[in-house]
Amino acid sequence: MRRTRLKHVCLAALLTLAGLGGAGTLPAAASGSEATATPASAARTAPAAALLDAMQQDFGLTEEQAAARLDAERAATALEPKARRTAGAAYAGSWFEAADGRLTVAVTSQASQSTRATLRAEGAGVRVVEHSARALDTAKSRIDRLFAPSGVGSWHVDPVANAVVVTVVGDRRSDDDVQRFLAQARTAGPVTVETVPSAPRTFAAGTVGGDPYYTGNVRCSIGFSVYGGFVTAGHCGRAGAGVSGWDGSYVGAFQGSSFPDNDYAWVSVGSGWWTVPVVLGWGTVSDQLVRGSAEAPVGASVCRSGSTTHWHCGTVLATNETVNYSEGAVHQMTKTNVCAEGGDSGGSFISGDQAQGVTSGGWGNCSSGGETWFQPVNEILNRYGLTLHTY
Repeated sequence: MRRTRLKHVCLAALLTLAGLGGAGTLPAAASGSEATATPASAARTAPAAALLDAMQQDFGLTEEQAAARLDAERAATALEPKARRTAGAAYAGSWFEAADGRLTVAVTSQASQSTRATLRAEGAGVRVVEHSARALDTAKSRIDRLFAPSGVGSWHVDPVANAVVVTVVGDRRSDDDVQRFLAQARTAGPVTVETVPSAPRTFAAGTVGGDPYYTGNVRCSIGFSVYGGFVTAGHCGRAGAGVSGWDGSYVGAFQGSSFPDNDYAWVSVGSGWWTVPVVLGWGTVSDQLVRGSAEAPVGASVCRSGSTTHWHCGTVLATNETVNYSEGAVHQMTKTNVCAEGGDSGGSFISGDQAQGVTSGGWGNCSSGGETWFQPVNEILNRYGLTLHTY
């Protein structure tokens, strides 16, 4: 979908109403992207009606339930770092429980009764488990050092299962190299194995026209605006590669890029293009203003904007997951059940008005469903010393 003159007028009107507009017309390059060096606080703001509509559609909620869930997720996001400090060495992870509308904190038996009482008083649910977050992180780090065959999809620490969850492609599970990897992984610590229907892949695509940006014959999507440019996926281009926009005009160039190991990059913006703190809703919802980058917990709702499949929502399934692409492993990814397809790579993941990350890859599609990973935005900002453009 090309950004038509009407699209520019609507976006300019949105920014003007938000107090961000200026004299003159909006340049043809304005587009949602992301970045920030320091996470902004998740300030309480009334959710847009269009966002509530999208959550009602994707989660089967009423308007009141959608608004209540956003409030509860905002509270859980703010509580998580405090709960982690309260639990101390006994901390074993946390997640948002949609059914309870609150953060659940896992602790080992090392946590005293007074510590558990303090956590409950802070508003968290408490679950006692066997392994601490530190022990699980150590196990995952050991698995990260193993060679992973193509039949292994990913692995992450799952606080709910209190184990490292390794995913394998269903029809490859009995392969000798997969079984060898699983045997080695189990020596590293507690491991649970899950099957997925296909291997993860990145979501770049060949040039088909009418999309946010191009690098050579690759089409990808803008993530979030930062001062001086935008952030996106590293597999979309290498440092120095030129970038053109939806209209074919020159935008700028990749100033930094990392893939595999990571999957992030940032692109400078010039030549009459500028950045705004907006994520495109593609007509499904209103274009969303970006107000910060507070990290949403596991279980929280998250929505994705991309140039191929536009706007879709789901939930955060896991954090700090290692994804085994054919090009190599990528670390510290966040997994979601939001769908994506080719060309969506680099696009925005946002929870409420808080930037979360840029689309990396996944499996499945938006017809039959699937899972998608994103590279957390705060890591990108910190790596390159960027500042997220926020309202």
